[in-house]
Amino acid sequence: MSTDPSSTGTANIVRAAITQTTWTGDIDSMLDKHEKFARDAAAAGAQVICFQELFYGPYFGITEDAKYYDYAEPADGPIVQRFAKLAKELNLVMVLPIYEEEQPGVYYNTAVVVDADGTILGKYRKHHIPHLDKFWEKFYFRPGNLGYPVFNTAVGPIGVYICYDRHFPEGWRELGLNGAQIVFNPNATKPGLSNRLWEIEQPAAAAANGYFVAAPNRVGREDNEYGDLAVTFYGTSQFVDPQGNYVGELGSGVDEEVVIRDLDLGMIRQVRNNWQFYRDRRPESYTSIPKP
Repeated sequence: MSTDPSSTGTANIVRAAITQTTWTGDIDSMLDKHEKFARDAAAAGAQVICFQELFYGPYFGITEDAKYYDYAEPADGPIVQRFAKLAKELNLVMVLPIYEEEQPGVYYNTAVVVDADGTILGKYRKHHIPHLDKFWEKFYFRPGNLGYPVFNTAVGPIGVYICYDRHFPEGWRELGLNGAQIVFNPNATKPGLSNRLWEIEQPAAAAANGYFVAAPNRVGREDNEYGDLAVTFYGTSQFVDPQGNYVGELGSGVDEEVVIRDLDLGMIRQVRNNWQFYRDRRPESYTSIPKP
């Protein structure tokens, strides 16, 4: 577990956790592993935790195989109910990236937000669905249709933006305009086209929008599921402050980890007052962005 003990002890400090791991080979052990992550994070003083994209399964976008439809369940199904109960026990806000079944044959890449008292506050559905080599997500997911909600939690207003979403600046800005102070961006990101983008996108989004970004990323090689087709996810989960700087070190590039950092939400007002990006934006001039 990696903890940054930089808290100043003020009321604006939120201790946040993000996690990275690889597929164990079965759902039950993944659920147990993430329950332990949550317990360990709470024991270290964390007030909010976000797991990696599709946290209880393999990253099945590697292939197109209908058997993985069986990993989907409702957003208030047994997995979410289990972790909502745990959230209440630990007094811990949770962001749970799941494979959601709205009804048979209608599936979404979703994150459910649970408050520290166990209340299920709502969900975000990933909008931008890739269809690239070993990211064959259009086979599995419909595009999100719930907008860019911000959830008022025990640690303040938070938003979610999932993996491939991060390449699209419009959604980051929507979350800022809707009041998010921390945006969680769960990922399953692998080497290749994304390496340089992983270094710059979250810092750019945090700085442009004046909020904190927390980006967990899957780590390791899932050859226990995909053999020679497997890719090696590179972890390096990260927290970024509203000035675009990393908060502490990045997570490991090879090992499972719970990354915990103290986030001073007072920075948001300071940075926004210094830059005034929200004052100076000109939405009436952006005529091409809304066009399909």
